[in-house]
Parts: sequence; C-alpha cells; structure tokens
Amino acid sequence: MASQKNDKRTIFGWCMYDWANSAYITTAVGLLPVYFARGIVGEGGITIGGTHVAADALWGFFVGLSSFLAFLTAPVLGAMADFSAAKKRFLLTFAYTGSLFTILLYFSRSGDVWRTMLFFLLANFCFISANVFYDSFLPHITTDDRMDWVSGKGYSFGYFGGGLQFAIALALMSLHERFGISQGLAARIGIATAGIWWAGFTLFTARLLREPGVRADVPEEYRRWPRPMAYVAIGVRRTAGTVRRIGKFRQLVLFLVAFMLYDDGIQTVINMATTYGTVELGLSPTILMLTLLIIQFVAMGGALLFSRIAQRVGTKRAIMATLVLWSGVVIYAYFIRTATEFMTLGIIVGIVQGGSQALSRSFYGSMVPEEASAEFFGFYTVFTKFSSIWGPWTFALVKQTVGSSRTAILSIVVFFVVGLVLLYRVDETRAREARTSGAF
Repeated sequence: MASQKNDKRTIFGWCMYDWANSAYITTAVGLLPVYFARGIVGEGGITIGGTHVAADALWGFFVGLSSFLAFLTAPVLGAMADFSAAKKRFLLTFAYTGSLFTILLYFSRSGDVWRTMLFFLLANFCFISANVFYDSFLPHITTDDRMDWVSGKGYSFGYFGGGLQFAIALALMSLHERFGISQGLAARIGIATAGIWWAGFTLFTARLLREPGVRADVPEEYRRWPRPMAYVAIGVRRTAGTVRRIGKFRQLVLFLVAFMLYDDGIQTVINMATTYGTVELGLSPTILMLTLLIIQFVAMGGALLFSRIAQRVGTKRAIMATLVLWSGVVIYAYFIRTATEFMTLGIIVGIVQGGSQALSRSFYGSMVPEEASAEFFGFYTVFTKFSSIWGPWTFALVKQTVGSSRTAILSIVVFFVVGLVLLYRVDETRAREARTSGAF
C-alpha cells in the first residue's frame, strides 16, 4: 500500500467523502432540528406518559440514542472490515443507506414526530458508522509527517462542500415565497437535497479510493459457517482480543479518555446549537441558518490554520489551544441574548471546530497500527459516541430539570476542562512508539 500513500488522486477521493457527507451535518442536522422544533413538534412540545417534553429535550435524547447504537456496533464492524478487507464496502453501504433515510425525511410533516425520529435515528446511525471506515483510511493514504495536513484538508473539503449545499438550502428557505412554496416545504426540500448530495458526491470516493489490505483466510473453525456469520464471530473475537491488549498502551487509552470528554462538549454544542438558538434565544430560522453557514466557511479555514499551527507547536499543544477556546465558547453562550452575539459566537465556533476535530483524528491516526485501523477507529468512534450519549442527554436532563437551556449549555464547560487536563498528561512520543512495538 506504499504506492497509495500521499497519492493526490487517492487523497482527493478520500476528501470528497467529507465533501459529500457534510451536507448531512450542515443541512439535515442543522436545518432539521429547527424544522422539528417549529414545524413538527411545535412550541408546546409533546406529552409522553403524562410528562411534558420540550422539542429540544426530545431531540437531545434521540441524538444520544443514535450515538448509543453506534457505540455498541462500531468496534466489531471495524474488526470485520479489517479482517475481510472491506473498509470501502462498509463505507459505501452505510453512506448510501444513510443518504436514503435522509431523503425520506422529506415526507415528515407537522405531527409526524415518531416517523421523523425513526428516519433521523437511522440516518444518523449510518452517518456515524460510515465515518468509522472513512477515518480508518487516514493511516493508509498518508505518512505521519503529513497526517495533520491531510486530515485538515479533508475537514476543509467537508466544510466547503457542506457549506455550499447549505447555502442553497438557506437561499430556498429565504426565497420560498418567490417559489410559491411554504417555508416548511422549503425546509423539507433542503433536507432531502442533502441526502441526494451525500449520495451523489460519494461516487468520487467510490471511484478513486482503493481498498487497503488483503482479505485474510477464515480460520478453520469458522469455515463451515455462512460467511456473514463467520465474519461477525471473527469481528467479536478480534475486538475482545484488542480490548485485552489495549490496556497495555496507557498513553493511547489516556488520549481516548481525554478525547471522550472534550469531544462530548464539542458534539453537544454542534448538535444543540440550533435548538438553543430557537428555544432559548427565540431567533428566526434565517438567523440560525445564516450562522451555521458562517460556521461552515470559517471552519474550512480553521481546519487548515490549526494544521499549520500543529506543524509548528505540535499536535497536542494545538488541540489544547482549541480546548481553551471551546471553554470560552460555552461560557460566552451562557450570556448571549441577541442575534449579533449568536453570530459572533458562530465565528469563534467555526475557527476552533475545524482545528479540534481534524487534529484529534490525525493525532489518533498516528498512534494506531495500519493493519487494524478500522477496528481501532471503531474504538475511536466508541469513545466519540459514548461521549455523544452523555453530552446531549446531560443537556436534555439539565434543561428538563431546571427549565433553562443557559444552565444546560454552561454545564458543558466541565467536559472541556477535564479533557484538557487529561490531554496534557498524554506522552505523544511514547504513544506513537507503541504502534510499532508489536504488542497490538
């Protein structure tokens, strides 16, 4: 696979998947919560088992549920993909299934609460799962000295592509009267278009990205089994073996715990931003969508900026700098009240979002063995999604308990501070040396 490393066509094909699937994040996850709160649930919320549940609390619970499902399956799927040399196949399967359910969200109308939640749950689960295999290609397509830059380039593609598609959706929302359609229909078209964008641009990845590795022989004890069942059993066994060995690598585990905590804060801010602006600040859909658009294009530059900073000061220090800024973000969010302040906050989020996510991925990618990259990125996803469970659920529970989204968003600062302290203790040199020690 040496010929694939730093190959421009291969890296372009890999980056184009970020271009493709970011439309889902920006439009479906950015636009859908607003449409869900205003057009499907309504301002009064719903009653479940005699308990009144607000739209943003319900949304937080389902974001956490989709993350929990990915948490349960990611390492085993990754181990199966490594063994069967099927990273690309798994990536494309989840990508096209997720895009299908995103398109089906077009049919969600006022009152369709549970159908909307089901389609979103499946689309979000597939989006998360596909990213396990997408991320696992990173150690195969570039060398350690360029990993920060390539990871940042992938995120910059995603921010620009997702921002461009989101701009189209935002224009349709703003000009819906000229087109003779309701704002709700414009939102549904924008969400469905995100699914089409996701599916269409994934074709570049399907064409240009090559499968790394060679399929291993099925062990003797599984050869009489149907092949899918054999792969599942092998995946479970490999995952269990990795769990037993991974404890020997203290620095890798320490980073994963730190990442779990600070990424908890990042994912909560991303997933709850529009509902916070809708419910707590009472901002119009246009302001919310415009702010998300600003975040996308600012984040494109932020990902590349922090990749350059990492080359000068080191990856770990660059990530730590973003966490200090993230702490400031949630503190500032507690005090904001106007649309201008919300948009200012969006600019800051854009700068740090691209850098923190791109560098975390490349930092982890530089510490895992290539021959088990999908399995180890499956664990990366486990820690990501384990955090994504508690972040939105913490927000939802605090909001439901005290009735204030401001208090809920302020509580997220704890995740950034504790994550920063743990990351400081990670010895990146020892962590990277462990990759080639043979203990994996």
